[in-house]
Amino acid sequence: MKNIVILISGRGSNMEAIVKACAAEAWPARIAAVVSNRPDAAGLAFAKAHGIATAVVDHKAFAERTDFDSALAAEVQAYQPDLIVLAGFMRILSSEFVRRFEGRIVNVHPSLLPSFTGLHTHRRAIAAGCKLAGVTVHFVTAELDHGPIIAQAIVPVLPDDTEATLSVRVLAREHVLYPRAVRWIVEDRLKRDGDIVTHTGGESQLFV
Repeated sequence: MKNIVILISGRGSNMEAIVKACAAEAWPARIAAVVSNRPDAAGLAFAKAHGIATAVVDHKAFAERTDFDSALAAEVQAYQPDLIVLAGFMRILSSEFVRRFEGRIVNVHPSLLPSFTGLHTHRRAIAAGCKLAGVTVHFVTAELDHGPIIAQAIVPVLPDDTEATLSVRVLAREHVLYPRAVRWIVEDRLKRDGDIVTHTGGESQLFV
């Protein structure tokens, strides 16, 4: 039984999708804790209502980023994580944090990486005239929004799309793709060779 620790900063809709899928599909894993850097994160209430341990490491309480990262790492380690899932966690993790949990941190990003790293992905995709947008689940490395790609889902950019409308459709795909990718990890169905991740059972890692 693997321990999953989920990090959130807000409402945690991807966290909710993962919690529900873990229970409904009987993964060989448990959500050991949900940890937030914001005490007012709405997702904490959902986690508590589902009997999941919660913790807050408020980044505003630390003058130095390194001190926050050290406190966050200590809190996360207390739950002996086999996997750390970033679900709308709006803090950039230091290279020291990533090294400590190397190979055990995953993230979801609302673009088809390596395109449009960082913020405002939907706005930038529309402005660039992209005909496709999407979502990427990847292992986390010290470089922001980089790391071996686990799975991607494609979303068409419609002629009348706005940042808001595209965001809604991409988020809906995140809620399907992210739980699936996390399940692959806890079931040991992925093989990583450098920057290349493949599904050992040949299951498609691209969703259209």
